[in-house]
Amino acid sequence: MTENRASEKLAVVFFNIGGPSSPADIRLFLFRLFMDKNIISVLAPFRYLIAVWISWKRSCRVSRKVYQPLGGKSPLLENTLAQASALETILKETNPKTRVFISMRYSSPLAEQTIREVIAFQPERTILLPLYPQYSTTTGFSSLQNWKQMEKKAGVDLQTSSVCCYSVNSGFIAASADLICHALIEAPKKVRVLFSAHGLPEKIIRKGDPYQYQCEQTVAAIVKQLNRPSIEWQLCYQSRIGSLKWIGPSIIDALEKAADDGVGVIIYPIAFVSEHVETLVELDIYCRDRADRMGISYFARVPTVGTHPKFIEGLRNIVLSRVAGTKQDRFCPDCFSKCYHGVKNG
Repeated sequence: MTENRASEKLAVVFFNIGGPSSPADIRLFLFRLFMDKNIISVLAPFRYLIAVWISWKRSCRVSRKVYQPLGGKSPLLENTLAQASALETILKETNPKTRVFISMRYSSPLAEQTIREVIAFQPERTILLPLYPQYSTTTGFSSLQNWKQMEKKAGVDLQTSSVCCYSVNSGFIAASADLICHALIEAPKKVRVLFSAHGLPEKIIRKGDPYQYQCEQTVAAIVKQLNRPSIEWQLCYQSRIGSLKWIGPSIIDALEKAADDGVGVIIYPIAFVSEHVETLVELDIYCRDRADRMGISYFARVPTVGTHPKFIEGLRNIVLSRVAGTKQDRFCPDCFSKCYHGVKNG
């Protein structure tokens, strides 16, 4: 990095999905989620009706119960703030004029609010960094696209540089392997590591979304880093909703197989870098209960990378490479037409 670039006023914007801050916010959060055309790909009037219906139905029945163990709110904002603080601290070692912002996709602070804060900061360079290690049209693309739309609405051009993914970033992989190694120390010999990722409908993958491919690459990299030839492992997917066919195997299928094989399980979420409802409730409560009822003798869940020093260092290196002007090479094969490098984000 040149001395001039090292002294530029730098803004880094974390993207994350968001979550309700109280039970009263659950319905609005779900409405925004299902109004996203990257989630529900139908014409806007029909998408509006679907979003209204789903958000009403799920907020009344399912989601309030899901968030109840968390005090009626998502801890994602607080956890993302901790990650932002950790990254900002080490970036300031190189450039004191650095600030890390947060932009949530479906809850406050939304992109339009964060854009106002970034404008007030007056950065000379802005790096957009999704907290999704694996790229998907439903997550990273959606956030980047929305940001550009909100920039246009605000009448500004912040001269941003975007990070699309870091599914095999050395810091992310090293942090993941370190956390799994700690879990293996206390585990019995007959144990299987289940690498769990948020699922997607198969039709999204068939349209060229590289998410499943990148999840597979993440797991391969972690297993290589672990360097334990005898380790048993399986990639599986969680959080399925609706009647569409989703990519698999599901985490429930993986638990059933472990029960049939008479092995314990260690679950590690590879697509979540912050603790939230999918880890603290779906994995820690629901999946643990299912495993108990299946007769699985050992169940452990590895924490997300969170503020693990190796993960934060990996993010720092990504940011510094963008500041230095290094472009992100295409990671996915050309057959994935929805790769970030193959679509426009405006």
